[in-house]
Amino acid sequence: MSDSGLFSEFPSVTAKQWKQKIQFDLKGADYNDTLVWESNEGIKVKPFYHSEDLAENTAPQLKSSNSWKVGQTIYTGDAKKANTKALDALQRGVESIIFDVPDTEVDFGALLAQIGVSRIPLHFRFGFLDSRAIENLYTSVGGKKTNFHLHTDPIGNLARSGNWHHNLQRDHEILETIGQQAVKYQTETWLGVDLSLYQNAGANAVQQLAYAIAHTNEYLNHFQKRHENGQGIPIAVNFTVAIGGNYFFEIAKIRALRWLWKTLNTAYSYNYRSHILALPSKRNKTLYDYNVNMLRTTSECMSAVLGGADTVCNLPYDALYHKDNEFGERIARNQLLLLKEESYFKDAGKASEGSYYIETLTKQLAEKAWKLFQQIESSGGFLSELKKGAIQRKIKESADKEQEQFNMGQLKLLGTNTYQNPKDLMKTELELYPFVKSQPRKTLLVPIIERRLAEEMEQKRLEDE
Repeated sequence: MSDSGLFSEFPSVTAKQWKQKIQFDLKGADYNDTLVWESNEGIKVKPFYHSEDLAENTAPQLKSSNSWKVGQTIYTGDAKKANTKALDALQRGVESIIFDVPDTEVDFGALLAQIGVSRIPLHFRFGFLDSRAIENLYTSVGGKKTNFHLHTDPIGNLARSGNWHHNLQRDHEILETIGQQAVKYQTETWLGVDLSLYQNAGANAVQQLAYAIAHTNEYLNHFQKRHENGQGIPIAVNFTVAIGGNYFFEIAKIRALRWLWKTLNTAYSYNYRSHILALPSKRNKTLYDYNVNMLRTTSECMSAVLGGADTVCNLPYDALYHKDNEFGERIARNQLLLLKEESYFKDAGKASEGSYYIETLTKQLAEKAWKLFQQIESSGGFLSELKKGAIQRKIKESADKEQEQFNMGQLKLLGTNTYQNPKDLMKTELELYPFVKSQPRKTLLVPIIERRLAEEMEQKRLEDE
């Protein structure tokens, strides 16, 4: 904006003057008790923010471009059906496909037939760890240049399932082989760090960020030794982020993640690449009054875009209880297309830069997360804390606090713990079991379990139908 002198006749107003005016208008009520609230992360949120709040903000440039991709997740249990669905989605406006690959038997040739692998970003989330299958993926495209993103995350599998794919040593050996393959075939990103697990299990934003960086640091520590031995493999990380309903905090969370990643890179004197794939959280999604899920996911996708995610993948409103629903997938896809093409979000990846509130939140989240990360490192690192159960315990404490807020009605989910519709019946609609499943098995450590806030209440309602 050019300096037209339009506001030159008005004196500048300091933060102190604003606060004095607010205090006067409160007519004796206490400013802090009335207008300042504290988040679950321990951040005190003020009623207004001022340029003075950014006086010491040293945030680096967090994203180089405004662009982002519309993504869609496709399960590849049947390669030919998955290919047909992917081609249809690409025709309907999707710009990036996220393939969920359950096992090594997938026919990658059939899966990728007629898909422009050099032009379209393709993500692969594997339910296994096998370098031979990855080699089959590369050879299936016949030497073409690709735009592949591999989500290879053995530590994430340990946290989620309680076990390694094979064992610690073997998993890291396979990971090294996959890294070498990725360099050979010029893969965009090949290492995965899935922080969505922490969010969906109930961790607050600071914990999610700290655990993500500590999780990543385990990989960097391992590959740092390879660098020292002259066998360096360039790291390129995929961060998968679940976006919750706290709109501005979630914008700041993604920005803080980039800041922390740059800080970690600086500590290793590297400039590793990263990619952020964002998708709505499952934690606040509901079985009853399921159409409200569309409102929740729209808000969460907006946070993802404004926070600077590289790819945004929506969650269908009925994903909790339907196996596969073309209508739900179409609505989820069109929510993103409406944001991108009709709501001026196409180039909004850096739109939040300069906002006093969001910049301040970003700084506070990053600082608190870095401090927690340092505590984890001083205690032996992320793997050590996982094995001791410390990470699981802290997430449970956060989840229990949030659950209590939900049960007391302080955290509201429309149609579930407020404004329930007694005529809303769901028992006959369930194609999937929408609650935590108990599968007793022997594990090396206690797994981190995803749990929705509304589960107990929904189970009671189903029993009463």
